[in-house]
This record gives sequence, C-alpha cells and structure tokens, in this order.
Amino acid sequence: MTEWLAVLAGTGALALSALAGAPLTAAVLRLAARSADAGGDDPGHGAGTDPDHSGDGPVGDRARGTLRGGLWIGILERLAITGALLTGYPAGIAFVIAVKGLGRYPELRENPGASERFVIGTLTSMLWAVLVGGAFRLLVL
Repeated sequence: MTEWLAVLAGTGALALSALAGAPLTAAVLRLAARSADAGGDDPGHGAGTDPDHSGDGPVGDRARGTLRGGLWIGILERLAITGALLTGYPAGIAFVIAVKGLGRYPELRENPGASERFVIGTLTSMLWAVLVGGAFRLLVL
C-alpha cells in the first residue's frame, strides 16, 4: 500500500473510530439501562423504566449529570486508542485508561451509581476503538 493511501486509511480509521463510537456507546448504555438488573430496589422503578422509554431513568439522569463531558472525553479516548494502534504503540492504551480512570475517580467516588454507566461506556468505547484501529492496521500491513 502506498504511503498516501496508508495516511488516508489512517485518517478514515480515526474518523470512524471517533464519530461512529458515540452513537454505538449511547445505544449500549440505553440497552444496559433497560436490562432487568439496571438498578433500583423496586423492580417497577429501576433505571430503565421511565415513562418516555428514553432508557436512562432517574439513575441514568443522575449519572449523566455527574459524568459531564462524556461525549467529548469518549471522542478523545477513541482517537487516542485508535491512534496508538495505528502507530504501532498499543501500550499507549494503558495511558488512556490511567488518565481516564484517575480523572473520573473523584466524581465516581462522590456518586457510586455513576460507576456502572462509566464502566459500560468506557468498555464499549474502547472496544470499538480497538476494533477499528486493529482492522485498519491489518489493512495497512
């Protein structure tokens, strides 16, 4: 593969990772909020039972308020992970995980209910970035 084509493929991988990861992560969070074990002591009043069926409910709304900036953090996270894979530096993923975990620790400590949303969103976002980065890395090699 020529050098300019590799750069074009890398740019496409970064764009796909950053932009398509947001709706995917949001969809997984909605599914998780609707699951039977999504929180709440009363089975009829869990996180996924709000009347408009938005999938978040009271627990998800509080978590979203606590974890401000999640969309932008997720975009930057996916860019960093995909970029680390494209440049052949997978150890860079550890830095992303460390920075994100340490940066969110005070908020998660104050609101333990947000930790489930944080873990689900982070894992979904990171898995997507690894899949995209790995696929495009294989394409370039």
